[in-house]
Amino acid sequence: MSVWRELVGQDRAVEQLRNAARAAGTGAAAMTHAWLITGPPGSGRSNAARAFAAALLSGDAGETTSPAAVRALAGTHESMTVMSTQKSLISIDEVRDLVSRAQSAPVNAEWRVVIIEDADRMAERTSNVLLKAIEEPPPATVWILCAPSPQDVLTTIRSRCRNVNLRIPPTEAIAELLHVRDGVDRDTAIWAAAAAQNHIGRAKYLATSGTARAERARVLDIPEKLTSLGATVRLAGRIADEAAERAKTRTEERNAREREHLLETLGVEPGRSVPPAVRAQVRRLEEEQKRKSVRARNDEIDAILLELLSLYRDVLLCQLGLSDGWINRGEEERIRAQASASDAASTLRRIDLIGQARDRLATNMTPQLIVEAAFIGLSNPWLTAD
Repeated sequence: MSVWRELVGQDRAVEQLRNAARAAGTGAAAMTHAWLITGPPGSGRSNAARAFAAALLSGDAGETTSPAAVRALAGTHESMTVMSTQKSLISIDEVRDLVSRAQSAPVNAEWRVVIIEDADRMAERTSNVLLKAIEEPPPATVWILCAPSPQDVLTTIRSRCRNVNLRIPPTEAIAELLHVRDGVDRDTAIWAAAAAQNHIGRAKYLATSGTARAERARVLDIPEKLTSLGATVRLAGRIADEAAERAKTRTEERNAREREHLLETLGVEPGRSVPPAVRAQVRRLEEEQKRKSVRARNDEIDAILLELLSLYRDVLLCQLGLSDGWINRGEEERIRAQASASDAASTLRRIDLIGQARDRLATNMTPQLIVEAAFIGLSNPWLTAD
């Protein structure tokens, strides 16, 4: 079994990366020291980066899952560094630290691999710090950057990287992966792959978690509950509060671990008060954790908006007389009922309002107001029309 097994529907990209791994160390043109892996959310950018790293760090170019390859796929290989962030921006200090690590000689491997999973979250000043390291890397260092598209990365960075573009894998390929790898029955696997809009991680979550399926069903019920202004505002408030609570649950344990690790690193004994000399570092960690918590809350709200977007997309297809390609399999009765209660122009307006709400999540607008405005618009799409 090779390291490429989970890159479903990416035959062209796998061939390019596999050829590079085989050519590594030979001087062949197939290999280079800087790579940019791009593709839309759910295409498997991080998986591709780790698979390529595993191929470089194992002795057989990743054709088997050797112990070294398994460590690399898990992100724990001693010659591998992975930068993954929940923040909106990667800081310049974090990139400087990566550049410093990239200078170290590899251990138990021929290469040192540095992966930046969210290279699109670097400001120009931060990217310029990375630029020098990519232009003149140590002989045994390989940089792998991931981003949604080449245009999301600074021009000077992408011009020095070899681009590997991924595509959204087909529903059938994801369903087959869930069936073979995770033991999901075929009907559930096909439903989950479609409902997740071909996002592999989301598809697995839906296929294997009853809680996830129940939460999704509740979201699809939302349009039917927007019966009055009062009901709409109350529902929006409840949805925003629940999203914040889920985000808090998701981040609380991680925040506690990070704080504990920092205090241990700084030599503060458990249960003791934080000395004045290290309070600034603790405060910086707390500020960073607040930013991560905000992003987690916004991600929860965005996931709800995406589910609603999938529903209205299917409603629009139904109104246009198209029955193929519906995302929400098993919801045909609901979709037809909503399609007959409205028209295509109103549905397009609702889709546009959801897009506006998603854009507003990137601003300082209060999340509850964002959800309220979106839900009021969904109940009457022409109420807020220009």
